[in-house]
Amino acid sequence: MAHINDNFLKLQAGYLFPEIGRRVAAFAAANPDKAPQIIRCGIGDVTEPLPQVAIDAMHKAVDDQAKRETFHGYGPEQGYAWLREAIATVSYQQRGIDISADEIYVSDGAKCDTGNILDIFGHNNIIAVPDPVYPVYVDTNVMNGNTGAARPDGSYEGLVYLPCTPENGFVPDVPSQHVDIAYLCFPNNPTGAVANYEQLKKWVDYALANDTILLYDGAYEAFVTEEGIPTSIFAIPGARRCAIEFRSFSKQGGFTGVRCGYIVIPSELQGKDAAGNAVPVSKLWSRRHTTKFNGASYIVQRGAAALFTPEGQQQTRALIEHYLTNAKLLSEACRKAGLKVWGGSNAPYVWVQTPDGMGSWEFFDKMLQEALVVITPGAGFGAHGEGFFRISAFNSRENVTEVCARIAKLLA
Repeated sequence: MAHINDNFLKLQAGYLFPEIGRRVAAFAAANPDKAPQIIRCGIGDVTEPLPQVAIDAMHKAVDDQAKRETFHGYGPEQGYAWLREAIATVSYQQRGIDISADEIYVSDGAKCDTGNILDIFGHNNIIAVPDPVYPVYVDTNVMNGNTGAARPDGSYEGLVYLPCTPENGFVPDVPSQHVDIAYLCFPNNPTGAVANYEQLKKWVDYALANDTILLYDGAYEAFVTEEGIPTSIFAIPGARRCAIEFRSFSKQGGFTGVRCGYIVIPSELQGKDAAGNAVPVSKLWSRRHTTKFNGASYIVQRGAAALFTPEGQQQTRALIEHYLTNAKLLSEACRKAGLKVWGGSNAPYVWVQTPDGMGSWEFFDKMLQEALVVITPGAGFGAHGEGFFRISAFNSRENVTEVCARIAKLLA
């Protein structure tokens, strides 16, 4: 009998979102008359059609595959040059950020990259994660053998947890101890918090002083509209020597069902081997990427590249504005109902304190059963998420308006 990876047995009962799905499915099965009225604001999945430029580009790319002269088989694992150049130019260089195309690696999404990046790091690193936290950061470290057993509150031995609370605006403070790797996510999932220049500079200064590598998840950077909020960790001087950035087209261009993202690893970023010798991190990732991944499809990459055209940028901004308006409406509805609210601007998520000291899952059940609205319980994101819940703004305007009305009625 084959031996299994025992680290998987340390994982909690179920990944957060399948557990939400299970509860919703059970309620719908028990209440078939109410099932059609359920509005899902839990999982952060987009609802609006793809930008037309992406649709047109992918249609053309499909036609390319019908002719020998324009057919594309295996592409470069790192991504086609025309997409990487577009990313470097529009997302970085036009914003005064020094990133070149050869430091960009195209993938099938930021979720995959944030988990797969652990392949190139050893098991003896001290790793810090925010709390509350996007569950993938924690669960992939558990799977990779970087933690001990789970504690009663759901946290894991061996990880350094960085509390994100109302007192610090849900932006984690730099740790008082040394860590080798630290995860950051801004705009934040789940809290919707953003970090300003000075807050990010403290993290970069800490990383440079402690030889720490920052794993910076910027999947929601397109939602930043406020002046003074950096859209990239590389806007901070010195970050090229201490950070890796993850980005996605899932929310920027609505590609959740299409799948495309990228990771940025500057050429000067280094780790160390067992003998203490410096090793360029990008070379290790390139080796891993080209060995385990055959590249995002030609058709998808054509769609992604179209988003960087002037017309694509305009259509993307309209899509982002739709979701930001949804977030504003949801935030206002929760405040009018007497709830304490964070996020909802510069981010597609609204982070809300549960009323009357209710538990996160308790309020989840109340919203589902009495308002027929699916939210995400904060406890699913970590111990410091208990007592809060997340509402996703990814929905139609009609549904969001209805959710606002149901919240008002439920908490009247």
